[in-house]
Amino acid sequence: MRPTMKDVASAAGVALKTVSRVVNGEPGVHPQTAERVRAAIDLLGYSRNESARVLRSGRTATIGLVIEDVADPFYAGLSRAVEDVVIEHGCLLLSGSSGEEPGRERELVETFCARRVDGLIVVPAGDDHSYLRPELDAGTAVVFADRPPEPGVDVDTVLADNAGGARRAVRHLLEHGHRRIAFLGDDPAIFTAAERLRGYREELGDRFDPRLVSMRSPSAAGVRAELDRLFGLDDPPTALFTGNGRYTVTTLRALGRRRVALVGFDDFELADLLDPGVTVVAQDPARMGQVAAELLFHRVTGDAGPSQHVELPVQLIVRGSGELPAKA
Repeated sequence: MRPTMKDVASAAGVALKTVSRVVNGEPGVHPQTAERVRAAIDLLGYSRNESARVLRSGRTATIGLVIEDVADPFYAGLSRAVEDVVIEHGCLLLSGSSGEEPGRERELVETFCARRVDGLIVVPAGDDHSYLRPELDAGTAVVFADRPPEPGVDVDTVLADNAGGARRAVRHLLEHGHRRIAFLGDDPAIFTAAERLRGYREELGDRFDPRLVSMRSPSAAGVRAELDRLFGLDDPPTALFTGNGRYTVTTLRALGRRRVALVGFDDFELADLLDPGVTVVAQDPARMGQVAAELLFHRVTGDAGPSQHVELPVQLIVRGSGELPAKA
């Protein structure tokens, strides 16, 4: 038979409440008494009945996470960091990928809420989050990461400095003599892509040329076609700024023998081993996931303060790919 807390109390010669305080890490127990309780726990092989504890607290000890694509290295890093925090809190993580489809995002959120998760971390695919209002009104804790919710949805949000990172990338290329800098980014309906385009445009100022902008999903054929168009201009670019890690890798494959400076947003595996190494604007997905999860647990445990908007810094990692001799 599985030992109970009463058995531990009897073996240690203490009150049941004393055992409860030790098991739950509560103060008010003399160190020698606590040590006697822990010795009894080890002797009997007692373990806390988490199911009963959860039922008594009214919580399910589960957290839902909706990301864009678990295969994307950025979201894989974010997901792992969220999971680490969730495990530290003795909970289980349920996760799913929206595939950049708003309908799938809503389906996942509603499925998790039907399972009565204690909280949600959402990387949104769409910009209509009215479906969340009943859950928010019911007290479900929600944090948005990487992209914000629609205006009017007042929840904690954790973002990266997308526009600032883009400005630093373009500034780096300008400082190395480039004046014709193209931007290849994702669908402008995506918040991060739009913010990086904004930073690119702001840093270029009067040098901005809309012909040097390409905004579309990063398919191999599409990127090759856009590079052919860009390098076919009368005044082609001498440098490229790519808007995310997938775009950078696809562009590097499509460039072939073309010699052009390149800076990418997001670091990626083997970027430092290429010749030249690829200069990148690096954000920290693990930090984003950690901060989002910690904010969520503040809400889950009863913090009713105003929502927080956290913008995490990014870092320019210079490896040389932006420093090829400029043609202009």
